[in-house]
Amino acid sequence: MITQRPKGTQDWYGSSMHKRTIIEALARKLCKAYNIKEVITPVFEHTVLFQRGVGETTDVVQKEMYTFMDKGNRSITLKPEGTAGAIRAYLENNMYAESQPTKLFYVTPAFRYEQPQSGRLRQHHQFGVEFVGSASPLAEVELITLITTFIKKIGLKDAKLHINSIGCSNCRKIYNDALLAFLKQHEEHLCPTCRERMKKNPLRVLDCKVPSCKEIVKDAPRTIDYLDEECKEHFEELQSLLTELDIPYEIDTGIVRGLDYYTKTVFELVNEEGFTLCGGGRYDNLVHEIDEKQNIPSVGFGMGIERIIYFLEQEGVELEPEPAIELYVGILGKEAKGAAYKLVNTLRNADIVVETDYMDRSVKAQMKYANKIGAKNTVIIGAEELANNKANIKNMDTGEQTEVTLDKITEYFINK
Repeated sequence: MITQRPKGTQDWYGSSMHKRTIIEALARKLCKAYNIKEVITPVFEHTVLFQRGVGETTDVVQKEMYTFMDKGNRSITLKPEGTAGAIRAYLENNMYAESQPTKLFYVTPAFRYEQPQSGRLRQHHQFGVEFVGSASPLAEVELITLITTFIKKIGLKDAKLHINSIGCSNCRKIYNDALLAFLKQHEEHLCPTCRERMKKNPLRVLDCKVPSCKEIVKDAPRTIDYLDEECKEHFEELQSLLTELDIPYEIDTGIVRGLDYYTKTVFELVNEEGFTLCGGGRYDNLVHEIDEKQNIPSVGFGMGIERIIYFLEQEGVELEPEPAIELYVGILGKEAKGAAYKLVNTLRNADIVVETDYMDRSVKAQMKYANKIGAKNTVIIGAEELANNKANIKNMDTGEQTEVTLDKITEYFINK
């Protein structure tokens, strides 16, 4: 057990680490262009934050959270998602006192106790954005354009935008009554969890993954048929903006998202095979749920990094390769070690990727190793090279050798 990682976790190294680095770098680059600032919140929070923010009736809170009592007898939970912690940080640090809106992004680990599957782990990583302070549908559009740009730039096939509106607390009451009346007609055929959900939050039944429940809710009342005037106008303006920006979309009344904090707009980016790449929506009541003194509209999304990597691999997308090793500095003799490593250090300070010998190999073994790690060029530093202040740089592809004075090697690669 001591050399086996826990179920549902992953070690990051080699090619998987390189892919993750590229994904996170693109996320940060896009957020910079959108003037979205990074926020880092604790890996664990007080359990009540997720109970109130995510929702008592959600699968996340009821079944999937890693919760424990700390030594101070406080209930602590490893964060299952990024939004609640980001909004808690927004409130605790008085970000609302600054000019609004506030736009935050994060790349964070998240923890869910669930059965591991492709692209979904018990410890996974999320790229998410929270846009706090704007009630305008343009806030949703900004996040949707960021996501579609990300998907295009990372090389995935174009994913279709699916949107829905689940209304606000006012129209939700009327809708819940209609939904509950429908569900009662099919109650005996619902799973035990959904029969319990009916009593606390009927909307959660629409999100059930049990096939028999999914079949029943196909004919359930639709949220968009029960929107009040404000929610209806918001949804229509969103559609108008998407059309004007040439962003294709599909109204999918089956989307409710799995967390209780959503209001009005909910959306997903779905690939050709029907798998969700990213999901989000508006959550105008979440700030108030966490701090009853505040009432601030917000919208956000979350994207699983492991899930993106999974689909990149499924589609055979090749990301930018790791930077090649520009030069391997071979060492001949103990007396050359210091000078050789001084050269290595000088080259690295000039941002040139360099490797050298740490294993006291023979020159022949060093050249074999240089070839194995893909070094583009090699140079040997020994007593003769030090005495003459010259060395031959060998191109490993062509075999061509170029004589360069030792103090000009860095300049040679900078110019090259």
